Amino acid sequence: MKSEVAKVRQSLDLTQEAFADLLGIGLSTLRSWEQKKREPSGAARMLITIALKHPEVLREAVA
Repeated sequence: MKSEVAKVRQSLDLTQEAFADLLGIGLSTLRSWEQKKREPSGAARMLITIALKHPEVLREAVA
């Protein structure tokens, strides 16, 4: 079963690398979340929620 993080990333049609860059995290961190080895912190969970609901906001912020 896919993690929520993986579902969000895939719904945005992003690679792991692109999603990690968008969130400002390391690729290994994203992979550990997707593999359910670790859970995102409160701040990271909020960024993931924003990425899902308003991806343009994060894209604009990192542009």
